Amino acid sequence: MTSSSTQLDAEALYQQLLNQIRPQAVMQNKLAIVGIYSGGAWIAERLVDDLGLKNKPGFIDVSFYRDDYAAKGLHAEVKPTHIPFEVDGAQIILVDDVLYTGRTTRAAINELFDYGRPARIMLAALVDRGGRELPIAADFVSHSAHFEPAVSINLQRAENGTLSFSIDHA
Repeated sequence: MTSSSTQLDAEALYQQLLNQIRPQAVMQNKLAIVGIYSGGAWIAERLVDDLGLKNKPGFIDVSFYRDDYAAKGLHAEVKPTHIPFEVDGAQIILVDDVLYTGRTTRAAINELFDYGRPARIMLAALVDRGGRELPIAADFVSHSAHFEPAVSINLQRAENGTLSFSIDHA
């Protein structure tokens, strides 16, 4: 599938992701959800509410953990990481909006281990765009499609909380 023919309905993809994760939430009593800023954090908040989880969502900003930090520097919108639950022994679903090279996921896992040793980390994403540079795969994904490297896929959240994607061609 090419990027020019792809329309991404973020709300429909969210519902698919929710339905994939729901059985896991029922089976695990120590399930916790951590979202990667910003799109993953928005999804994590909704998942925790819609699944009725007792743990509040955690949020990670991987800026300081990126392997390209020295080259890119610190972006202006760094947010604090907040993990409101015990990481040791937890079953964690790490959530991102778009899975691409795997470098953001790797950075998020490194940061999670600074907070403790989870029993398991699973990965969830609305869109897997391919292009992996690291051996990382999502456990839960709503949509897989190939996009050229110059294409940017951005999740946006309206004031009422609804999600949408913009696809920008460079």
